[in-house]
Amino acid sequence: MDPAALFPLLNAFAVPSARREAASQLAAHLGAEVFLMLLRDQTTGRSRPAPGFPQTLPGGPTWRHFLARCAEPGEFACNVVLPDQSRTVLARALTSVDGVTLALLGGEPRVPLGEVAAACSLLIALLQAENAAMEAHGHASAAEEATRRTTELARALDAARAELASKATQLRQLNATLEQRIAEEIEERMKAEAALRQAQKMEAIGQLTGGVAHDFNNLLTIIKSSTDLLRRPGLAEERRSRYVDAIANTVDRAAKLTGQLLAFARRQALKPEVFDVPDRVGAVADMLRSIVGSRIQIVVDIACESCFAEADVAQFETALINMAVNARDAMNGEGTLTVRVAITSEMPPVRRHAGSQGRFVAVSLADTGSGIPPDKIGQIFEPFFTTKEVGKGTGLGLSQVFGFAKQSGGDVDVESEVGHGTAFTLYLRQVDGELSEEPAAPIDEGVQDTTYGRRVLVVEDNLSVGRFSTQILQDLGYKTTWATNADEALKLLEEAPRDFDIVFSDVMMPGRSGVELGQEIKRRYPGLPVVLTSGYSEVLANQGRHGFELVHKPYAVDELSRVLRRVAQAAHQRVHKRRNPHN
Repeated sequence: MDPAALFPLLNAFAVPSARREAASQLAAHLGAEVFLMLLRDQTTGRSRPAPGFPQTLPGGPTWRHFLARCAEPGEFACNVVLPDQSRTVLARALTSVDGVTLALLGGEPRVPLGEVAAACSLLIALLQAENAAMEAHGHASAAEEATRRTTELARALDAARAELASKATQLRQLNATLEQRIAEEIEERMKAEAALRQAQKMEAIGQLTGGVAHDFNNLLTIIKSSTDLLRRPGLAEERRSRYVDAIANTVDRAAKLTGQLLAFARRQALKPEVFDVPDRVGAVADMLRSIVGSRIQIVVDIACESCFAEADVAQFETALINMAVNARDAMNGEGTLTVRVAITSEMPPVRRHAGSQGRFVAVSLADTGSGIPPDKIGQIFEPFFTTKEVGKGTGLGLSQVFGFAKQSGGDVDVESEVGHGTAFTLYLRQVDGELSEEPAAPIDEGVQDTTYGRRVLVVEDNLSVGRFSTQILQDLGYKTTWATNADEALKLLEEAPRDFDIVFSDVMMPGRSGVELGQEIKRRYPGLPVVLTSGYSEVLANQGRHGFELVHKPYAVDELSRVLRRVAQAAHQRVHKRRNPHN
């Protein structure tokens, strides 16, 4: 066949919109049903219809096989199903090296594919150029689309960043505002709590002062009435003695009242010593039987032997008595009181206070009384708090137990059940060592000097107390010199150190305290004894007596004279032994 005969038909392919019709005419001219041209995509390696030809090929396994054969250069033939799925025809195809496939479907082609390919060389070049242009345009469009999307994405990212920055600013402002609000709330709450604590303190002080005023007014009434009656002329001696005894007993009760207050406040000047707790409990138990009455059975359970503690023995016994009296009243005079002594490996937490490690002596008093209501447990150690009837209790007994326990390095716990009884447990830290003993040194009659110890330097800043102290000492036969402060006393000693046998000083004074004065005297004049006196001293409560003899206010005249004489004579004996070591 002359290729020139195909040129008029091939010219029609120059117009893309006329290619389908031109392909049908060319197929008929060649003796086939369909003329198809495919170009290989350089990116994917797959063959697809050239521009102007139907761009969608039928699916199915026959066409997949056909397209797979188009991937390799050469001429081949295979069966394919026509697009209308009505029948299967033979497809004859030729693939060039550059990936151009010419195919004739069905019929009996009269022209070999090689000749058709030669005649279509210009058409092939045209279609390849168009395809390349389309691919380039597609790439450009894709790039343009990518650029557009990238721009949109960048804008969206910028907007997101701006929104995030705005949210961050808002969050910081909110956080700052929240912190400020929290700080203000905390400050307001702290102010409210401080105001509440202050109100509670004032309420407690009011209760305390009211109770003190009530009790002391009762005591002052007795003293005032007695002194008024003593002023009456012609008073019988028996009545005079009765009124004097009433005054003395009332003073003792007032001293006990202040002692209990100081014990609760932990400002009592204690005299700690090492003692055997079971031994003291046994001794006090015998006394308790007369206090609680015969209808209350006392059971003593000692779970340890030689359990030593270091505390003020007198205050310890007072604490036991106060707890026993409280138990007696709770049992209405009838029941069982169990006193138990044991060793514990630690002191448990008490009233939301942390416990303490170490060995403690636990002294518990358990009764079979009415018990304490839960809403009252937290108040029982408050001073002047009592559930007893008026006149049957001061409300200071358990507060003394609490103060003594705290000041002695321990604590007191309570467990109670209404209708079944109450158990108080006093914890004191266990110590090792022997009993504290202070045997009185025998006075050698051969070295006694009736004049030694009679010269007393009294140091007292209170004018009324100073005048009264010097007066009673003079009435007892002492020669006294009175200094109103520590500096004045040191000056008198510096001027005439041999004019004094003993120094009797108050503790609480302006400037140097009595303890500081005693320490300075001990440093300057080692042989000069010092006796201290105080009704209240934070220094003594916190630091102890520093080895000085202590007389508690209010003191009896005989007690003061006895202490001064004993201390002076002991000092005199030491001086005598130093001078006569072989006697």
